[in-house]
Amino acid sequence: MNVLILGGNGMLGPWVVKALGDRHRLRITDIGEPPATTHEWRQIDVSSLDDVVDAAEGMDAIVNLSVLRPHRRVAFDVNTRGNYNMMVAAVTHGIQRVINTGPHFQLAGPGYQDWDFDLNPDMPPQPGTRLYAHTKALGQEIDRVFTTRHDIYLQTLLFYHLYDPGDVTHGPGGGGRESVGNDLVPYSIAWPDAGEAIRCAVELPLERLPGRAETYMVFTDMPHGKFSNRKARQQLGWQPRYHLEQLWNK
Repeated sequence: MNVLILGGNGMLGPWVVKALGDRHRLRITDIGEPPATTHEWRQIDVSSLDDVVDAAEGMDAIVNLSVLRPHRRVAFDVNTRGNYNMMVAAVTHGIQRVINTGPHFQLAGPGYQDWDFDLNPDMPPQPGTRLYAHTKALGQEIDRVFTTRHDIYLQTLLFYHLYDPGDVTHGPGGGGRESVGNDLVPYSIAWPDAGEAIRCAVELPLERLPGRAETYMVFTDMPHGKFSNRKARQQLGWQPRYHLEQLWNK
């Protein structure tokens, strides 16, 4: 499969490339400088409609990893307009499979997270008012509307706190390492498992999707059950390999 990756030079990008690279032909794009890669590379701006449409030519799937958090205008350009551009590109080139990513709070903001239990990806969205969450939620809604009017299947994978499983220590934290005994964010996952979830979404037969727009909460198994990853397990066939139990089991 020919897969276009938008924002492939970010924090999640290398793990997605690793999960997909031996199985698919990748076209990696980013606004930054090119990484060291054997895959096709293009420098583009996701806020440019022409850039995204050109990059999507000849592709079978689009994976959107692009994100901008703090700047009001640029965050809108990347998180919201970038999603619109991606869907126009999918329509232009007849691409049925689109995979979007974002933080869990673009769906389950403070109104849910602070008070509720067994939160699931099919709840009505309640992102709150934070710039990051709001612009990502608006981008996801734009994507969803496109699926009601065009032959496109959207899968949105929601992540939040990501760990390198090799960077966990039983001593005092330091040098970017995580220390056992610290509180673990109740929506956490290891980087390799995040990349593997994207691979599962890319390779899932479209006829197995219940609808044109499906959302998944993707995180490792946690004992408190505040959020639910059942849908990701059942529909994507994804299983976390790293449970981070040395962090939450005090």
